[in-house]
Amino acid sequence: MLLMMMSSEYVMKLGEGHAHVVPVTVFVAVLCLCLVIGHFLQENRWVNESITAILIGCLAGTIILFISKGKSSHILRFDEEVFFIYLLPPIIFNAGFQVKKKQFFHNFFTIMLFGVVGVFISTTIISAGSMWLFPKFGFVGLTTRDYLGIGTIFSSTDTVCTLQVLHQDETPLLYSLVFGEGVVNDATSVVLFNTIQKLDVNRLHGRQAVRILLDFLYLFSTSTALGVSAGLLTAYVLKGLYFGRHCTVREIALMVLMAYLSYMLAELLNLSGILTVFFCGIFMSHYAWHNTTESSKITTRHVFATMSFIAETFIFLYVGMDALDIEKWKLSKLRVWTLLVICTILIFLILLGRAAFVFPLSFLSNYANRNASRSSTITFKHQVIILWAGLMRGAVSIALAFKEFTHSGVTWDPVNATVVTTTVIAVLFSTIVFGFLTKPLVSCLLPPHDANIGDLSREPTISKEDMRLPLLSFEESAATNVLRAKDSLSMLLERPVHTIHHYWRRFDDAYMRPLFGGPRNNNSS
Repeated sequence: MLLMMMSSEYVMKLGEGHAHVVPVTVFVAVLCLCLVIGHFLQENRWVNESITAILIGCLAGTIILFISKGKSSHILRFDEEVFFIYLLPPIIFNAGFQVKKKQFFHNFFTIMLFGVVGVFISTTIISAGSMWLFPKFGFVGLTTRDYLGIGTIFSSTDTVCTLQVLHQDETPLLYSLVFGEGVVNDATSVVLFNTIQKLDVNRLHGRQAVRILLDFLYLFSTSTALGVSAGLLTAYVLKGLYFGRHCTVREIALMVLMAYLSYMLAELLNLSGILTVFFCGIFMSHYAWHNTTESSKITTRHVFATMSFIAETFIFLYVGMDALDIEKWKLSKLRVWTLLVICTILIFLILLGRAAFVFPLSFLSNYANRNASRSSTITFKHQVIILWAGLMRGAVSIALAFKEFTHSGVTWDPVNATVVTTTVIAVLFSTIVFGFLTKPLVSCLLPPHDANIGDLSREPTISKEDMRLPLLSFEESAATNVLRAKDSLSMLLERPVHTIHHYWRRFDDAYMRPLFGGPRNNNSS
């Protein structure tokens, strides 16, 4: 209604003196409208926040298209740099800050399987499938690097819809897997995408594949180390200086700025800012958060969640508007039915690539955890939900597509325009259609009386002696240390995931928490 009240002449006259103020004002008004409507649809069985934002974006785009007489459906022009510098950091940081660390690290092996190995498998299938099928339907002009880029673009998932249905308390194992894979998947997709951009596609051979893997491992490890260092440094400063005794604003500001600084440093050093800020969020939550005052603890969680929510809503609103971008539709030389066939092929390849790793890697995870004392088996119903959760595409896919195939949101190449248009359509279709069906699917597969299946049972308590001697001791005899090492090695071979987590908790309680902050007890999350 707000947009309908603005005539095109009024907008043009007002825009002469306020070229940037008017679009931003209107977009913020639409954001507010989206929040209000989302509140009324909160209890709806079919609709969630992502779908609400996209539908309102489509409606706003239609109204703007009508007002501009078919010239444009945009209020703002999408800039991938703005996305990666301003919108993505708060989303990823909040994901790391709010994550239930106990469940996340309990299932770290499985999450890394899905989030890292799964991306490589999915990228391979989508790239090879599109390279084989696109030319058969008249879509030509893409290079090998473009096909590899498409593979990474459509391997990035958006699990928001599923996470809004699942509950951490009722299904902690499933929630941890879906949430953890979603974040690691986004980070892996961006790292792999950036690695492919540096690739010499004219010399694809075995050495190039090894180089891709080594570059990926280097980016992954160094980015993680930078994020961990930033989180630990923040915790150490807060614990040593205790800002809260004078002003609580300073400690909150320090956490926000240090998180953003870690992201910008990673980008400056050509590392993965997503991985850096994610692990920075985890370690700030695990250590630094406990060194703040009680009021700051409440404030930080709400501030980070609010920033993330606004950024996500902003992105989905733009996706809805961009679906009606007449310029890109006109630039594409493909007929409408051919364009729809290309989108159908992409959806099919996404489904195929997803199924190709969810079931085999779930089997591998179950095998690795076969001797664990806790119930960590991924049932077939869980596997179906994990597969479904990864079918939706979102903000990262849009941003990577714009980064690869446009310049500041604009392209005059028909092939590039076609790729961007199909990406937007795939995101719209997957989010709306799959998102609509998520709640009924989860309710069908996991009724309330079965919700606790696969829940995490309590870990056996650790004795005070074990807490004092987390690994080996110089105070004991060599024979005792040898026996201790044999027992540890035996545990590692029988229950690798559980054993690593077990020893990390002991090391954390004995050394890390006393230095960086946090409660020293076995039940901390």
